[in-house]
Amino acid sequence: MRFLRALLDKQARLFEKGGKLEKLYPLYEANDSFLFTPGHVTAGASHVRDGLDVKRLMMTVVVALAGCVYMAIYNTGYQANLAIRAGAPVLDTWQSAAVVALGMSFDPDQWLACVIHGALYYLPVLGVTFAVGGAWEALFAIVRKHEINEGFLVTGMLFPLILPPTIPLWQVALGISFGVVIGKEIFGGTGMNVLNPALTARAFVFFAYPANMSGDTAWITAATNTDGVSGATWLALTALDGDQALAGLDWGEAFMGFVPGSMGETSALACLLGAAVLIITQVGSWRIMLSVALGTFVTAWFLNVVGSNTNPAFAISPAWHFVLGGWAFGTVFMATDPVSAPASDLGRYLYGFLIGALVVLIRVVNPAYPEGMMLSILFMNLFAPVLDYFVVRSNVKRRKARYAG
Repeated sequence: MRFLRALLDKQARLFEKGGKLEKLYPLYEANDSFLFTPGHVTAGASHVRDGLDVKRLMMTVVVALAGCVYMAIYNTGYQANLAIRAGAPVLDTWQSAAVVALGMSFDPDQWLACVIHGALYYLPVLGVTFAVGGAWEALFAIVRKHEINEGFLVTGMLFPLILPPTIPLWQVALGISFGVVIGKEIFGGTGMNVLNPALTARAFVFFAYPANMSGDTAWITAATNTDGVSGATWLALTALDGDQALAGLDWGEAFMGFVPGSMGETSALACLLGAAVLIITQVGSWRIMLSVALGTFVTAWFLNVVGSNTNPAFAISPAWHFVLGGWAFGTVFMATDPVSAPASDLGRYLYGFLIGALVVLIRVVNPAYPEGMMLSILFMNLFAPVLDYFVVRSNVKRRKARYAG
């Protein structure tokens, strides 16, 4: 580490003011602050000092995502190998060809075979995300002459986890470009964005290329379709047959995450472990997580009671909503984004409850769009400042009344 520190210090003069590479200082600063604690500190006495800086906050989220990353790798390989064992032909992809070249089997019961096969899907998506998104971050930092923020570290980790394994890499590049540039940088960069950048990127890809996201080439095993690799998702099937469509799916398996879906969203258990990390470290808001769950439960229960003779999705129980699709992942890692969520406690309760209610309404009332979590969070992102505004105004009026005399 001393050698690396000395090397960075030696190169610093080239990037500092007056150096030959002065315009590229954000690139040097990003590597220096990522590897070591920044060398500059606040000089004045008017600032609140906290041991939790932006870098530590972002790294905490990355640690909380570890379980979801593992499931993204393992379950992707498991689903591919399971489909092949169930009778589907060997998938005509370079990933499968690489597995054959490595001398590995397509056995879903072999942990290493699943991990290697899944990594061949996940790692390229992760690499493209960081390469393209990082390039946009660096470009805006150089033009604006400020440091590269650590915020993209989390965005770059989140985006691949909410994508299907078979998405073309050029669509990944387009999506993350849209998320970084339109979702964040045009608002001023990290900390200024109104919408969650990762969800903004996914929304762009979903509406621009719906067939690759959840339609014609959705990642499905032979359990739901005889072709083994394409067909309707579990949530799409519930829109047609309600709880009966889930007869072939075990709730425990869905909770653990051994079901088809976007790479990192399938495991509610992994998301719960991540939630524990975020709550213990006070990085994620437990108020938002709790209120999303409450909003989902109340709305789903109400629709169960009301019932419908024409829409079987009304019968889906709250327990199934919790483990299907991106509900758990969105609740823990997306809805709790401190930038796009409300800052007031009451605002967080309202924000979370409305997300939970909206996701059920979108899933049940609109059969053409069975997921709902992405849209409900993005929709409430837009109303987060409004919620904070009315909460603050209410507090001001109450204090005025209290001290009127």
